[in-house]
Amino acid sequence: MIGDPKLAAGGRPPAARRSGDWVEWRERRDRPVYSARLWPNRPLTERGRKLTLGIAATGLAIPLIPAHGTPVFWGLLPFLVGALAMLWFGLKRNIFDGRLAEQVTIWPDEMRVERREPRGPVRRWRAEPYHVRLTLHREGKVEQYLTLRGAGGRAAREIELGAFLSPDERVALADEIEAAIGQAIRA
Repeated sequence: MIGDPKLAAGGRPPAARRSGDWVEWRERRDRPVYSARLWPNRPLTERGRKLTLGIAATGLAIPLIPAHGTPVFWGLLPFLVGALAMLWFGLKRNIFDGRLAEQVTIWPDEMRVERREPRGPVRRWRAEPYHVRLTLHREGKVEQYLTLRGAGGRAAREIELGAFLSPDERVALADEIEAAIGQAIRA
């Protein structure tokens, strides 16, 4: 159905999703207490990727120069082309994975997290700020692992937040969200 807002968000209808992956919410026009859009670090621009590939191709061609016209040339060529192809593939994958984004929005009566996956699915979570428990796991497999948990119903599930951020960025984000939740509760 073309007019269905659940499908327009980029995913399967809620009935086809795993439990807790989809949360219905209406658009809000009132100003939030806090709003942040999170995305992975992408240090290379398009020009930087082209430059990296050019430098790698030049560097990989150097061993071929003395071997030009010999059987060694043909022995080295597939491996050097393969290395260059893997670098190109890795850079393309980095561009694709960089489309991941999370939107955190807090109002006095509601907190929302919307995660847009690179392949299109959108996952939504919401809870009342008063019932949200923000936890920064200082020890474990992931350094400074940040999670949110609401109270009751679907909001009771725990979600991770900013998994693609550096540990220092997760600590700063936790401080910002903690302050915003406090401000939302007082409002």
